[in-house]
Amino acid sequence: MRIVVLVSGSGSNLQAIIDAVSKGRLDVEIAAVGSDRPGILGLERAEAAGLPTFVVAPKDFESRAEWDAELTRQCAAHAPDMIVSAGFMRIVSGSFIDAVGGRYLNTHPALLPAFPGAHGVRDALAYGVKVTGCTVHWADEGVDTGPIIAQRAVEVRPDDTEESLHERIKVEEREMLVDVLRDLAASAE
Repeated sequence: MRIVVLVSGSGSNLQAIIDAVSKGRLDVEIAAVGSDRPGILGLERAEAAGLPTFVVAPKDFESRAEWDAELTRQCAAHAPDMIVSAGFMRIVSGSFIDAVGGRYLNTHPALLPAFPGAHGVRDALAYGVKVTGCTVHWADEGVDTGPIIAQRAVEVRPDDTEESLHERIKVEEREMLVDVLRDLAASAE
C-alpha cells in the first residue's frame, strides 16, 4: 500500500510510521511527505529518511480552491492508495477527498465526536473530562467528522496541563495510527 503523509509541524506521527516501516512492523511504502508549511521538523524527518517531499503553502495561492487543487495534484503525482493526515492542520475540499476515493485518514487528539477542531486537548481540559484520548478516522470535508476507525482512551490527571496531557495522548496516537495502517495494509492485500 502506497501512502502520502501530510504534516504541518513536528512530524511525530510521521516518525512513528517511518520507524515502523524501517523495523518491518508496517508494510507500507511512504511515497512522499507533503506539507502546507516550509521549513518544519516534519519535512526534516522525511528528508532524513530519504523520502520525497513537497510543500503547498496556502500563502502562495490566490484562493483556497487553487491551493486545494495544487495539493490534490501534488498528492496524486505520487499515485497513493491512501493519504494520511498526520498532524496536517488544514481542511481539504470534497474534490480532494474524491480524488483519493475517500481514502483520507486523519488523527485527532480527542475522542471524537467530542472536542473537534484545532484545540481538542485544551477543550477537553476546559470541559473538565476525566478521560479523553485520540481518534483515527476517515476524514471528510467537515472538521474532524467522518467514520471513526479506532480510538484510545487517556486518563486526565488532576495535575495535567495542556502540554502534559497532549504528550500522553500523542504516545497513544502514534501507536494507534501504526496499528490502523497495518490493519488497512493487511486488508488491502
